[in-house]
Amino acid sequence: MSDLNVQDSYWMDKARVRASFDRAAQTYDAAAILQKLVRTEMLSRLDLVKIKPQVILDAGCGTGHGSFALQKKFSSVQVISLDIALGMLQKTQQQQPLLSKIFKQKNLICADIEHLPLANSSLGMVWSNLALQWCNDLDGAFNQIARVLQPNGLLMFSTFGPDTLKELRAATNNGNTHVSRFIDMHDIGDALTRAGFSAPVLDVEHYTLTYDDVKAVMKDLKAIGAHNATAGRARGLQGRGFLQQLAQNYEQFRVDGKLPATFEVVYGHAWKSESKPDLGIGVSPITFKTYK
Repeated sequence: MSDLNVQDSYWMDKARVRASFDRAAQTYDAAAILQKLVRTEMLSRLDLVKIKPQVILDAGCGTGHGSFALQKKFSSVQVISLDIALGMLQKTQQQQPLLSKIFKQKNLICADIEHLPLANSSLGMVWSNLALQWCNDLDGAFNQIARVLQPNGLLMFSTFGPDTLKELRAATNNGNTHVSRFIDMHDIGDALTRAGFSAPVLDVEHYTLTYDDVKAVMKDLKAIGAHNATAGRARGLQGRGFLQQLAQNYEQFRVDGKLPATFEVVYGHAWKSESKPDLGIGVSPITFKTYK
């Protein structure tokens, strides 16, 4: 790990990320309400795109529902399911027999999006639903995706923006990092152009889940494996005093008897250029839209 990484309190501990999602594999589906909503929205947007890929990568597949939906939509394609957590892939495999009529092949890879073990120009499409926020090097991840995509291949993704869990961030402002750092839509667009993608289109939507108390917020995050994996997190168990203070601080956000948890979702898609353009020359404009 470089000095820069050591000094960055928001640097992701990938071993902790992997372990958290391993443990959450059995509870993930019941709690992943937002992930399901975003997946449905991504699929509806895919209806507007004319593409006939032969091989699709589901990057950060979780328990496999995105892979299953893609296989159903593109019945003749090969879908590769990739996740950093072996437990998630095992859950995907367990669920495959239930969907055997649409999911014809078992292509499971345990790997990190930042280090894709796939051949150059081997994919027609990369799909990633709420996984890129776990990358430390977004430029590196986009370069990896560009490497494995065929010319004119499609990247379609969703990830979290800076307003995500803003209430929790404000309620835990005690010197340690308790919520990950999420990248702004405009910076994501810049990273796409640096990686050689053409005509990136990005937009933002805000979702609010509501809870009776802070314990329910934390329970849901734990159930989907969204543990704090930043380098600046507090070490050891958080005491009762911390939890009481968290609950007290979070109360300022209560509306109509419920505590909100805001999620800013960045949707994006872009095409791999025939050849990577020089920076600043011939780069297609980025289209941004913002919805509240």
